[in-house]
Amino acid sequence: MPHSKTINNFLKLCQKPRLSKINQPSFVISNYNSNMMPITRENILDALKNVEDPDLKKDLVTLNMIEDLAIDGNKVGFTVVLTTPACPMKEMLENACRNAIKHFVSKDAEIKINMTSRVTTPKKQFSANIKNIIVVASGKGGVGKSTVAANLALGLNLNGAKVGLIDADIYGPSVPIMFGLEGARPKATEKNGKTSIEPIEKYGIKLLSIGFFTDPNQPVPWRGPMISTAVKQLFNDAEWGELDYLVVDLPPGTGDIHITVTQSFPIAGAVIVTTPQQVALADAKKGIGMFRMEAINVPLLGVVENMSYFTPLELPENKYYIFGKNGGKSLAEAYHAPFLGEIPLVQSISEAGDDGKPIILNQNELISKAFSDLAQKVAQQVAIQNQMSKTSEK
Repeated sequence: MPHSKTINNFLKLCQKPRLSKINQPSFVISNYNSNMMPITRENILDALKNVEDPDLKKDLVTLNMIEDLAIDGNKVGFTVVLTTPACPMKEMLENACRNAIKHFVSKDAEIKINMTSRVTTPKKQFSANIKNIIVVASGKGGVGKSTVAANLALGLNLNGAKVGLIDADIYGPSVPIMFGLEGARPKATEKNGKTSIEPIEKYGIKLLSIGFFTDPNQPVPWRGPMISTAVKQLFNDAEWGELDYLVVDLPPGTGDIHITVTQSFPIAGAVIVTTPQQVALADAKKGIGMFRMEAINVPLLGVVENMSYFTPLELPENKYYIFGKNGGKSLAEAYHAPFLGEIPLVQSISEAGDDGKPIILNQNELISKAFSDLAQKVAQQVAIQNQMSKTSEK
């Protein structure tokens, strides 16, 4: 198939001159009744009203998270629909449901629970197919923002979500290298007379980068309007399909691309990446300030502190705080935002990125757990923000 007008537009542009601590699931026993009750639909639901989602601060029944309730004698079956497949409290919530039924209804109940998920959406969506757009930003370059964005996207996918990643860093796109896709070019597809860009799939997620359309050996000296047009095409002209999360790796700073993305598309929330030292924190504050401007008003999902400490491979228990300590945590506290965690400075992280296989894919690495935990916390914060947005709308 020949290149479409959409692809050609990119090529023409290129040719122009250059979390907070997680609460445990709440199990309320204040209305305990020592007399066992008959196993009925009403009594089961009343019992489950005593199990509270630790993030949304409401019980599972009120949140409509209980489905397919079936009762046959002393056999009870139902489905718990979590707000994200990355929920780290899945097992605890399941146990809390079992305990509630045995405690309030009947200790002889035989309980079968199906734990599933349905990713929540904000009150405004970019499209019916894309539920949540998450932007990853930093005030300063060189803090590992793209590494965090790539591993965050893969972490969400490894937890069961459908994920896409846009590399919107016009001046320094990293996705082609980090995913081993140097020289790759997306295909064009036609449907109902409309031509779309087909994202490249790698490691289970869909990818688009400005780097797929530019010469890696040439600079990209584009002015604001050209940048805005190119970035919008990555959203509007791509066949993303169904996604639970679309992660966007923004360039450093607070420039044209940030304004274009945040004012053109509904953003579920922003993740701020910083390192512990004051020079990085000073610029991270500006990034947070931009997202909180009235004209932008993007929820802050939290702060990630990258390169928190150095850990030698041969001495994994040793931590050397060469860039300072608790800078990211203090920043999160100052802005009443969740602290999403610390990512250590480990040689294997950069090696994995250079090899085209982000570190989270190496399940034997301790560092992969740090990124997996980050993904779970970000998913939690998205669910919380979505619930808050819908509650404030009422």
